[in-house]
Amino acid sequence: MRFRDREEAGRKLAGLLGAYQRESPIVLALPRGGVPVAAEIARALHAPLDVWIVRKLGAPWNPELGMGAVAEGGVVYVNDEIVRAVGASAEDVAEVAARESAEVIRRARRFRPQGRPPDMRGRTVILVDDGIATGGTATAAVQSLRAAGAKKIVLAVPVASTDAVSQLQTLADAVLCLHITPALGAIGAWYDDFRQLDNEEVQALLDAAHAGEASAQADPPGQMGVRELVLPVRGGELYGTLSTVPGARGLVIFAHGSGSSRFSPRNRQVASMLHGHGLSTLLFDLLTEREEEIDALTAELRFDIPLLARRLVEVTDWTMGHLPDAGGGRIGYFGSSTGAAAALMAAAARPSVIGAVVSRGGRPDLAAGSLSQVRAPTLLIVGGADEPVIELNHRAARQMSARHRIVLVPNATHLFEEPGALEMVGSLAGAWFSEHLGRTISEPVASEGEDALAPE
Repeated sequence: MRFRDREEAGRKLAGLLGAYQRESPIVLALPRGGVPVAAEIARALHAPLDVWIVRKLGAPWNPELGMGAVAEGGVVYVNDEIVRAVGASAEDVAEVAARESAEVIRRARRFRPQGRPPDMRGRTVILVDDGIATGGTATAAVQSLRAAGAKKIVLAVPVASTDAVSQLQTLADAVLCLHITPALGAIGAWYDDFRQLDNEEVQALLDAAHAGEASAQADPPGQMGVRELVLPVRGGELYGTLSTVPGARGLVIFAHGSGSSRFSPRNRQVASMLHGHGLSTLLFDLLTEREEEIDALTAELRFDIPLLARRLVEVTDWTMGHLPDAGGGRIGYFGSSTGAAAALMAAAARPSVIGAVVSRGGRPDLAAGSLSQVRAPTLLIVGGADEPVIELNHRAARQMSARHRIVLVPNATHLFEEPGALEMVGSLAGAWFSEHLGRTISEPVASEGEDALAPE
């Protein structure tokens, strides 16, 4: 995945963060690069925007190499492994920390003339940067925000390294990232326009956000409506996030893959793209909180396809009864991995309700007993490099009589982490749902034939 500029990255991230709008969050940017990203998020969520100053602790003989970081509030994070590797003494670290702490204070005064940091006590904070390589500055920021009394810390970035995300997931309450890669390289490599911002540009963005805060709070949210739902099912309650588009041509209900949840960043990115196609979306957890605790220890429920399909049917029935206007009664399923099997099994159980199904890297073979009963047109999207799953999709397709199509995304692996792969999934899914939702479900027809290759 590549971004045209920081503003585009911010708009895409905002699509993943809509559920937090009801928590009245404050958006904090790590300047300078994080400010234009955060400005787009704050605008979309109608949330206040401010900065949180963090400075890297550069190694004495290589300032570009970070030994740690210091953040507002005086919190200092030190990476002992790097300190040992560069041979820095405790005195060296203390000297650099003192110098950068003074710079933190100076910059805070520069960008926050009122002199006081925002009050985070008991609030949800969305912390934003334009990318994370090692995670040192983000770690210091999260620790300092926690010390300042933030109730919930959500770290949102367009791109980050796998190691950094793994580390930060243990510190923040949630880490939302559009593209996670083990081979990050330079953050600027993921942007077409990654020019450096000066202080005046940053201040202008902050001033514009502050000027618009009063009107943003007075006006109702924009056209997109976001609601958190409690969904009653047999055995307990499930939690979901409903995003509605006025005049939607349909509602797409997501079934996430094994070990995931309604907060899946990949599914949320696809959902945000479906909104652009005029489709409302519902992402929900397939397991109750108690079941998730059990599954975290045993990993058994995530592969219980009949249970997951039953949950999807229950949520579909509840939606039809309680939210008939969410998609005008036109419902589609988007399933990922094992969730695709649940989606197909549920579609077979509700043939007169489900108008279309899309599978992303799915395991439709796990719904083998139900495939011949599916009437909804089904799109099977598979990574072109995900050879074992390609074959499993072929086997499943041979059992289907409904209209179906297999599309291979060139060079994509199972998680569609490659640049542009997930955008292609969203585009294909949006076109499929747009074509089929709202139509009268036809009698079963034959497959469209050989694999289609998504355009490069």
